[in-house]
Amino acid sequence: MNSKHRKTLEAIFANPVRPDIAWQDIESLFKSQGGIIQEGRGSRVRFIKGEGENAALATFHRPHPQPHTDKGAVKSVRHFFEVIGITP
Repeated sequence: MNSKHRKTLEAIFANPVRPDIAWQDIESLFKSQGGIIQEGRGSRVRFIKGEGENAALATFHRPHPQPHTDKGAVKSVRHFFEVIGITP
């Protein structure tokens, strides 16, 4: 994990929840940890970690038109990352 990914991870787990995390940085962090991102319909994206029946899956909506993630989405990403073991 490089320093930019580490800063993004710390921002995701910061309290109070930050509303200024770029969605692109979250996707980049997830990919760096071996995750796969699949495009869904519209602004939906699926985050997949693992394979087969043991795979963890979460669906999120990319923010638009702004590039920053809202607090609710950050909380959801934080919870998913905790479940799959990506923590600071």
